[in-house]
Amino acid sequence: MQDSLSYLEGLKQRGINLGIGPISRLLTRLDNPQTKYKTVLIGGTNGKGSTAAILSSILMKEGMKVGLYTSPHMCDFRERIRINSCMIPEDELCALVDKVKGEIKEDVTYFEFTTALAFLYFSRCEVDIAVVEVGMGGRLDATNLMFPEVSVITNISLEHQKYLGNDLESIAREKGGIIKENGICVTAAKGRKVIDTLEKICSQRGSAFYKTGRDIRVRRFGKGSFSYYGINKSYRGLRSSLAGGHQIENAALALAVVDILTAKGMDINDNSVVEGLRDVKWEGRLELVSRNPGIVVDGAHNPAGISSLCNSLPADFSYRRLIVVFGVLRDKDYAGMLKRLMPLADRIILTRPKEERAARIEDLLSVTSLYHDHVEAIADSAEALARARFLAGVDDLVCITGSLYLVGEIKEHMSFDLTKDRLL
Repeated sequence: MQDSLSYLEGLKQRGINLGIGPISRLLTRLDNPQTKYKTVLIGGTNGKGSTAAILSSILMKEGMKVGLYTSPHMCDFRERIRINSCMIPEDELCALVDKVKGEIKEDVTYFEFTTALAFLYFSRCEVDIAVVEVGMGGRLDATNLMFPEVSVITNISLEHQKYLGNDLESIAREKGGIIKENGICVTAAKGRKVIDTLEKICSQRGSAFYKTGRDIRVRRFGKGSFSYYGINKSYRGLRSSLAGGHQIENAALALAVVDILTAKGMDINDNSVVEGLRDVKWEGRLELVSRNPGIVVDGAHNPAGISSLCNSLPADFSYRRLIVVFGVLRDKDYAGMLKRLMPLADRIILTRPKEERAARIEDLLSVTSLYHDHVEAIADSAEALARARFLAGVDDLVCITGSLYLVGEIKEHMSFDLTKDRLL
């Protein structure tokens, strides 16, 4: 197992390749496994993983065999590739790594190789449907070699400008690349220019286009309950197990996919919808991992995600003081993220995930020192967690955020204490 993981880690040195030529040829040599089952492809800036998890949970409740491919992982590489919530077994992973390695005739990146692994695993296991999260962008992403039943674009904000473009229209064109000829697109994106761009792509490709707020509506009630009014179906009195008001929007997108799949002839009953929403689990998103003091982890990694987090913390949790542990990758807009977090935080502890692309503590300090009086820097994430727990009283809340890599480290640090106050 370790040899396979070491090989995969070595592929990270090849960086990012926005181009589907190498992965297309690799998948062809593997007999295009991604064409052997139904798929749903989910792109966007934030909420991709949550939307995928909700949809997968609903489909599983219907008794389907559901593949789920997401990224990045937090603690275990195998989190990326699951069937019916179960991670790919170690022996299967090793065998598939050897199989894919044997078909490589040119350089492929870490993400391209991982995508080929997932597609091949789902094919071998004969899944009924695979729910797949786009890695970056869409048009040139390795996942965009599927022919999905529905293409979902959760939302669009500025990100990865080096690769996707410096304005929202350019980014929308890249993300809209997952819309297929004569396909179906569902989105919760906002902004006239973004919507116009997506609608233009759909028009050019003869694809149907549905958006929240117009074709898909939700009515919110107290304590996280809501009703869905969609394209063909309505569901009333629903509740998702995922914390945060923004999760209702993600749920609406998942329900819109269910709506469309049902119209295409797939049998998904109302009980599966209710139970799937009720029982969905998605780690690292407003996840309460400890009590006394309360510790919440959230993988928000851009300003839009941090804004959702800032709205959810006071709405979903009760606390006297908020202590934030923050670590981030250097290619993220950490200044924008911190400016949103600082007014809410009573204390901030800056740390550094053990990831080559992590931002330097000095760079984070240059932002926080201008706007906040109670900031300290502790590079080691385990020590940062210990410091936060020491500072927190029983009525305080610790929030660890900025990167799923940091969230994964924190969860690993806490894993030894399963018998005490940690919530499973």
